Amino acid sequence: METNDGVKSQKTYLQHLSNVIKRVTFGILMISGFLIIILKGPVMLMLLAFLIQVFCFKEILKIGYDSNKLPHNLPYFRFLCWYFFMVANYFFSIETIAPYFQSYCNKFYNLKIMISYHRFISFCAYFGGIVLFVLSLVRKYDLKQFRILAWTHTLLILIVLQSYMIIGNMFNGLIWLILPVSLVILNDIFAYVFGRLCGKTPLIKLSPKKTWEGFIGGVVGTFISGFFLSNIMCRYKYFVCPIEYYETGNSVALSSDCTPSYLFLPKKYFLWFFSVDLYPFTYHFVALALFASIIAPFGGFCASGFKRAFKLKDFGDVIPGHGGIMDRFDCQFLMATFVNVYIFTFVKSPSVELIFQKISYLDEKKQLQFYYLLREFLQANDLGNSTYFDL
Repeated sequence: METNDGVKSQKTYLQHLSNVIKRVTFGILMISGFLIIILKGPVMLMLLAFLIQVFCFKEILKIGYDSNKLPHNLPYFRFLCWYFFMVANYFFSIETIAPYFQSYCNKFYNLKIMISYHRFISFCAYFGGIVLFVLSLVRKYDLKQFRILAWTHTLLILIVLQSYMIIGNMFNGLIWLILPVSLVILNDIFAYVFGRLCGKTPLIKLSPKKTWEGFIGGVVGTFISGFFLSNIMCRYKYFVCPIEYYETGNSVALSSDCTPSYLFLPKKYFLWFFSVDLYPFTYHFVALALFASIIAPFGGFCASGFKRAFKLKDFGDVIPGHGGIMDRFDCQFLMATFVNVYIFTFVKSPSVELIFQKISYLDEKKQLQFYYLLREFLQANDLGNSTYFDL
C-alpha cells in the first residue's frame, strides 16, 4: 500500500510540475506575442481585439448550445447568433473607430453612406435578424431558442461592447490600453506565485485555490511592478500620444507624434525633507492599479462561478495550460470597462480635430453661424484681439 501511495504521489507531483511548466511556457509565449503586436502598431492591436472577441464569443456560445442541447438541423438558427454578432460589430466599430478616419472614409461613397446612416442601417439589420429568428422558431425547441437568443444578447454586451471599449481606450494613447492589460497580467502572476508559495487562508468559496495570501501578494506586486512600468511608458511618445489619423501618399497610417500632455511631463514634488520627480499620471496609475488588483479579480471569480454552474474546468482548450481565450480575458473585459469610464469622467477633453471635422460637414450658412458665435465668445472673454487669434 505504501508503495502504491508513493507511486501515486510521485505521479501527482510530476503531473503538477508538467502543468506548471506548460502554464509558464505558454504564458511567456502569449506575453511575447503581445509585445510584438504592440510594436506592430494600433491597427494590429485592433485586429487582435477583434480576434479575441470572436474566440470568446464562440467559446461561451458553445456552452449555451451544449447546455440547451439544441439539434444541428434548426433552420439557420446558429447562423443568426453570428449574424447578431456581426451587426453589433458594425454598430460599435462605426461608433468607436470611424470618427478617427472620417476624412479618409469620405473619399469612398459607399463607406460614407455606411458611416452617415450607420444607426439606421444597424437598426434595420438588427430587426431583420429578429424577423428571421421568429421565422426560424420550431415549436418543439422554441423555449430553448429564446434562451439562446437571450444568451447571445448577453454576450454582445459582455464581449462585443467591452471589446470596443478596449479599442476606444487605445485612441487616447496606447498607455491606456497596454498599462491596464499589463496590470491585470501582473496581478495574476503575483497572486499565483504568492498563492503557491505561502497560500493557506481560503479567499472565496467559488475559487477554492484562491487565498488571502495570494490576493494580498498580488496587490503589493501589482503596485510595485506597475509603478516602474508606468514610469517607463510615460517617457515615450509612442505610448502617451493620442492616436490620430493622417495620410501618407495613398496609404493610411496612425500618427503617434505629439506634444505630450501635462500628465506625461515630470513634475517635482516635495515630500518632507526631500523632493522627487514624478509624472502627474501617477495619480491615474494608482486608480488603475487599485481596480486591477482589488476589483478586476472578481471578474475571474465570476467566471469561476459560471464554469462551476455548468460543471466546466475551462471555457476551452485553445491555450495549453491556460484553457480557453475567455479564461485569460475574464478580468480584462471588466478592466477595460473601468478604464473607459475613468477616461471619460476624469481625463478626456474634447478633441479639436474631431470638432473641426464635424463643423466641416455643416453647410456654409451654419459654418458662418458657428464662426460668428465663436468670435463673439472669444471677444467677450478678451481673446478675440490677442496675439493667439487673428479674426
